[in-house]
Amino acid sequence: MVEVGPHWDAVRASVEIGERALELLGGATGAVIADYAQMYWLIPPRSAQYWRRLPAVQALGAASTSYIGVPPISHTAGPVLHWRVPLGPDRYLTDSPLLRGALAQAVAAEFGPDREVGR
Repeated sequence: MVEVGPHWDAVRASVEIGERALELLGGATGAVIADYAQMYWLIPPRSAQYWRRLPAVQALGAASTSYIGVPPISHTAGPVLHWRVPLGPDRYLTDSPLLRGALAQAVAAEFGPDREVGR
């Protein structure tokens, strides 16, 4: 387990939402960790702290201490903890606004439009 926050924050999404977001992001995604029914994107620290909440999506690291499992680089198949999109020299953090947009579209496709919490 690695603490979220010092070097990167994480965004957790259900696998259904996460797979849709990955399709939308295409080559713009950074590294993604998967563990059973959850996916985690690594993002710059504090870059999601003011996001409006989305169903099945949670930003980790900005508000409280969180930990996530980080697999060895060689673990690239699941369903247990593995790299869904492997970490690499050109693939590390995902651009936070791009990820937020892809996740919002994925949530709208899964649950219907206007599903942001607080709307």
